[in-house]
Amino acid sequence: MTYHPKSDFMRVMIERGYLADCTDYQALDEAFLKGVVPGYIGFDATAKSLHVGSLIQIMMLRWLQKCGGKPIVLMGGGTTKIGDPSFRADERPLLTDAQIGENIAGIKRAFSPYVTFGDGPNDAVMVNNAEWLDALNYIGFLRDIGRHFSVNRMLSFESVKSRLDREQSLSFLEFNYMILQAYDFLELHRRYGCLLQMGGSDQWGNIVNGVDLTRRIVNGEVFGLTSPLLTTSDGKKMGKSQNGAVWLNGDLLSPYEFWQFWRNTTDADVGRFLKLYTELPLEECERLGKLVGSEINAAKVILANAVTTLLHGAEAAAAAEATAREVFEKGGIGDDLPTVALSVEEVADGVGIVQLFVRAGLAASGKDAKRLIAEGGAKVNDEIVTDAGLRYGAGELAEPLKLTAGKKRHALVVIG
Repeated sequence: MTYHPKSDFMRVMIERGYLADCTDYQALDEAFLKGVVPGYIGFDATAKSLHVGSLIQIMMLRWLQKCGGKPIVLMGGGTTKIGDPSFRADERPLLTDAQIGENIAGIKRAFSPYVTFGDGPNDAVMVNNAEWLDALNYIGFLRDIGRHFSVNRMLSFESVKSRLDREQSLSFLEFNYMILQAYDFLELHRRYGCLLQMGGSDQWGNIVNGVDLTRRIVNGEVFGLTSPLLTTSDGKKMGKSQNGAVWLNGDLLSPYEFWQFWRNTTDADVGRFLKLYTELPLEECERLGKLVGSEINAAKVILANAVTTLLHGAEAAAAAEATAREVFEKGGIGDDLPTVALSVEEVADGVGIVQLFVRAGLAASGKDAKRLIAEGGAKVNDEIVTDAGLRYGAGELAEPLKLTAGKKRHALVVIG
């Protein structure tokens, strides 16, 4: 990136590593110098919470507001009924209206720690695209909007080509998704004066469609900006851990487990993640990212504390760090460990060690738990378990049972 930005927002996007591509760097930069720039990112409601993979987009909305812009959080109540086919190997399962409504209610909770909602010019708003998509007249929509889309061009987009090249079916329903996403940008421009759509680089084709459509229909100058698709330095998709998705909602993943995910960051990713997921000064991010040996572990704690504080608050971050210290340094049982509560009835005939590891989320399946035990990676109260047939009754569970998988994943089992 050789462009030297004048606005705070573009400077942050470039210097902290958020920027992959932009439809017009200079014109967007100048728009930020002229006044409030409303910008949006869309989030489809395919689950009851977003996970860490969406956090880069949430941070972009946060920086947009901090730099004087107006964040628009677009919930895909309408587009979720189709499902984004971009770079997917198969069609998403269709959700009911009730399921989508429940998911949106859960997702909303992730945004309030990051952006301030309200009625002011700089305040964030949350909008549901079902407001306009559900009421569309199909024939009218095709006449007014569909005529601006070339099927030849739509087929040339990499997200579509990759699916067709593998000879995997792309339904006509899914093929409509990019038209509807483009229409979202037009509607948000009409309703809120939206000038900017942001998203991951896999959304580039959809974003360009929206920019083009808005210019064609209302002659509006709008912009698109994408962020890199993040993988960890060892090639893993961001947002996934050994134990599944790293959810942002505390009822699906405890603050301690969230903290622990960041504490376990690979050495090579520390500097980059500090820039993307915290607000520490750039110089400090770079200094911490260059540490080696045992010193890099201190940087990982700083990363975990900063990211957890943004989402769950400083108190939760401090409690997670204290628990980690108690568990790792002293071999004790921390106060904040994930806890599985079993009923008295469940343990009346004893409960198997394999089932406990699965229930605690330390193993994905019974087979996974047995493999963990066979390889010596399972511990109960810091003692290695070698017998996958072990069972625990009410007597053994009178005191909390500490389960450990590998070196860093822990949980408690209690009766209650």
